[in-house]
Amino acid sequence: MVKRRLFITLLVFHLIRQMIFGVEGMWIPLLIGKFNIQDMQEKGFRLSAEDIYSINKACLANAVVLFGRGCTGEVISPDGLLLTNYHCGYSRIQSHSTIERDYLKTGFWAGTRSEELPNSGLTVSFLIRIEDVTKDVLYNIDPASGRAEKEKTIENNIQQITAMAIGNTGYKAEIKAFYFGREYYMFVYETFRDIRLVGAPPASIGKFGGDSDNWVWPIIEGKKGYLWIGDFSLFRIYADSANRPADYSPANIPYKPKKFLKLSIKGIRKDDFTMILGYPARTNEYLTSDELNIIGTRTLPFKIELRGAILEIMKKEMDSNPETNLKYASKYAGISNAWKKWIGVVDGFNKFNTIEKKKALETRFRLWLDHNQEYRTKYGSLLPEFRKIYKQIEPYYIVNDFGNEAIFDVELLEYVSGFVKLLNLNPEDDSEELLNTLAGLKNKTEYFFNNYESGIDRLVCAKVLELYSKNTEKQFHPEFYHSIYDKYKGNYQEFVSRIFDKSIFTHKEKILDILDHYTWAGMKKIISDPAFITYASFGDVFRNRIYPEYDKLRNQLDSLYPEYLDALMAMQPDKIFYPDANFTMRMTYGKVEGYSPGDAVEYDYFTTLRGVMEKENPEVIDYVVPAKLKTLFMEKDFGRYGIDDRIPVCFVASNHTSGGNSGSPVFNAEGYLIGINFDRNWEGTMNDYMYDPEICRNISLDIRYVLFIIDKYAGDDHIINELTIVN
Repeated sequence: MVKRRLFITLLVFHLIRQMIFGVEGMWIPLLIGKFNIQDMQEKGFRLSAEDIYSINKACLANAVVLFGRGCTGEVISPDGLLLTNYHCGYSRIQSHSTIERDYLKTGFWAGTRSEELPNSGLTVSFLIRIEDVTKDVLYNIDPASGRAEKEKTIENNIQQITAMAIGNTGYKAEIKAFYFGREYYMFVYETFRDIRLVGAPPASIGKFGGDSDNWVWPIIEGKKGYLWIGDFSLFRIYADSANRPADYSPANIPYKPKKFLKLSIKGIRKDDFTMILGYPARTNEYLTSDELNIIGTRTLPFKIELRGAILEIMKKEMDSNPETNLKYASKYAGISNAWKKWIGVVDGFNKFNTIEKKKALETRFRLWLDHNQEYRTKYGSLLPEFRKIYKQIEPYYIVNDFGNEAIFDVELLEYVSGFVKLLNLNPEDDSEELLNTLAGLKNKTEYFFNNYESGIDRLVCAKVLELYSKNTEKQFHPEFYHSIYDKYKGNYQEFVSRIFDKSIFTHKEKILDILDHYTWAGMKKIISDPAFITYASFGDVFRNRIYPEYDKLRNQLDSLYPEYLDALMAMQPDKIFYPDANFTMRMTYGKVEGYSPGDAVEYDYFTTLRGVMEKENPEVIDYVVPAKLKTLFMEKDFGRYGIDDRIPVCFVASNHTSGGNSGSPVFNAEGYLIGINFDRNWEGTMNDYMYDPEICRNISLDIRYVLFIIDKYAGDDHIINELTIVN
């Protein structure tokens, strides 16, 4: 009987492990063979670790790119065709649009290669290799030396290692710390600079549901919270005649990749294996409850309030003017995306007791120490020390996080900040640095005024100054706040009007004239400008009253976290600890599955085009459905991409993702592309701080819907013919 009970217990444990183990974690591709491949294959994966990442043969990682500054993309043809999210390409689609030729409304499909549109400044980077360089980075460090001396040695070592690694290859190399500096890995990249827009659906498909549905997965039988969005866009990578990176030139040719992905229209079923490769930006899975409490109850609520007010200002002005709407569409989407995510994080913290779970872990940690004298001597002071430092740092933490957000939400102040470097250069010295700085500021000025409305920014600035005053301590308020309170009787709008009315930075021609003929007199005009003085006043406060104390306390915390992670590893020797995301390529895996966010609520794992039609509302911009899409639906003209009388749109799975995973390829067990990751469920956005396998889901666009839109909606045969589509 005892053996039978033991067998049943082990069987249950094994089944639970099969359901949830391997779902959490963002794994370094170099280490898949060591940590993950056996578990992945047990869950149904049919390839090897070398099929995912290898320096010896073409692999899936060779087809995955860092797209721009914050997304992922994948190569899907032998001619460098690149697939990413619509929201990742949104600003580029917007930049090519005009009132007369609005690609946000009509969509864009290049009929020929010559019609593909260049995008100045857009880059994609391929990962060439990953190396563990921990020993070399930590070489010659004296354990008895201070923190500053250690960091200087590490920085010097990194410079030497990266210089030797890239030589004359034209590659770029970066070394990043993992596990709070316990390990270091080098990532070598090849970056391409000629990237052209090939195709994009109209926003009514690419952003269907818009801000109303962002981050929200649908209820099975409900009418609210639908998420049926065709979030994709197509670009092409161009290279020189030797297949190397080059600046834009009509003479460039489509890039020939080492690897491109095959697209599967076989479809998905519940519990199917899924895998993602991409560039998650930032997670903080090992923070203590003290920092989570500051984030969840102070800084995020403050930033939510601020961005909500800014969005309300923008929306009102955009709704009243089509030209303003076009200028601010991308800005609004960017502000709204983080705003709604933060709301989800705070809601997740509260709903799923995230902070309390951290406290429970810390209670276990204390109990573990109580039963082990050696570890109590070594680690017993950690949590009390954390608590003491977090109490000291809290006001500085708030103003550092919220203040930087607030100041740079004012477009004029963000623009003015770019002139600080210029003021450190001699106007009479025709150095290369001065000429390059002036050229850069001219370009920034042209871009700034092409998408700027002073009327909106005035309202935003007044609200920013008001909320900065409300949410930070008085010791962190610049001197001009005395003028707001005394001279302007607390009228922020009147104070802001004076700044904008008198500033030269609101006049493109005046700024360009100063830059074209830069002299000491021009420098004096900049320094004495009220907008620059406002920005500089904030700079003085941060430089003199905030950063010194914040940096000192932050360094103390940073020195404790490696020790804390060592302690957690000692307490949980059977657990494999994955490193936090830091904008390097990671692999994560899970399975197709819905979830239950609350009592008597069940969410299914996929949506279909029928939901788009049910959600249609011509009165609401987020729910307008193109006429041709409705016709295709009514006639059931789904081609080879439908299932009976349905066409799939999106699905959810339990892959651990974060910001930066937008556009990441979703693979099936055979390594075929089945979808494009674009979001997380709202309840699961807290997974940047704590992953819960029961609730955290990534949301992906089904590749069949992508193909259906390209083929049946856009009628773009030449793109379809370029792809390798398998069943």
